[in-house]
Amino acid sequence: MLKIGKVEKYILEEIAERRTIHSTLIDPDKTAPEDALKIAEIAEEVGSSFIMIGGSLGVTESLLDDLLIKMKERINIPIVLFPGSVSGVSKYADAVWFLSVLTSTSIYHIIGAQVQAAPIVKRYRIEAIPLAYVICGRGGTVGYVSYSRPIPYEKPEIAVAYALAAQYMGFRFVYLEAGSGQPPIPPSFIRRVSSVLDIPLIVGGGINSRELARRAAEAGANIIVTGTIVEEATNVKSALEEIIKGIEEVSKCA
Repeated sequence: MLKIGKVEKYILEEIAERRTIHSTLIDPDKTAPEDALKIAEIAEEVGSSFIMIGGSLGVTESLLDDLLIKMKERINIPIVLFPGSVSGVSKYADAVWFLSVLTSTSIYHIIGAQVQAAPIVKRYRIEAIPLAYVICGRGGTVGYVSYSRPIPYEKPEIAVAYALAAQYMGFRFVYLEAGSGQPPIPPSFIRRVSSVLDIPLIVGGGINSRELARRAAEAGANIIVTGTIVEEATNVKSALEEIIKGIEEVSKCA
C-alpha cells in the first residue's frame, strides 16, 4: 500500500480539524507568472489550506518549474500539482494529485497518461496522492479534452456508484468536477455522494460566491476548490475571503 506522505497527512489533519477546507487552483496557462505568485500569497493570507497548480491546456514542465521555484520562496502552504497531462509534472511541487479520469471514454485518460507519468513522479520523488476524478454536469473544457461522459445532475446515483467504485479500488480522494465556469454541482448531488464515502470528497467548478461555498460545505464537501474566480475577480483577496467565510460558517458549527 502507498504510504501516506507529508502533504496528504497535512490535508487530512486540516479536514479533521475544520471539516471543510479550501484550495485555490491556479492555471499557469491562463495566469501570468507574477499574477500567479500574488494570487498564491493572497490565498495563503486569507486561509486557503493549499495551492493547486494545473490546467487542461497549455501547461509545460518548464513553465511549471520556473513558477514553482518562485512560489515556494513566497508561500509556506503546500503546492499540489493538478496535471491535465504528463507535461503538467514538476519536481519542485510538494505533491501531485495522481489522478484517473474515471468518467473518460479514453483509456489514455484512465490509465495511459498515468503509466507515462509514474516513472517521472518516482524519479522526481514527488509525493503522489491517488485521486478519482469524476466529471459532472456539462463538464466544460476538462470534460471535452478528457473525452468524458459527464454525469448529469439529475442522475446522482451514477456519481454514487463511481465514488464507491473509486473507494473500493483504493483511491484516497474523490473529486467531483463541474468544469471551470460551469453551473456548480447541486448540494443534493454532493450530499448523495458524500453520504456513502469514507474518504474525503473534493468539489470544484462554478463555486464563485459565499453562498455557493456554504451550500457545498453543508452538503458534505471536504475540500472546495476555486479557480476561475481568481482569474476573473477584480479584487482577488475580497473574492477569496467571501468563499472562505462561506466555508467557515459551516466549519465552525461542526
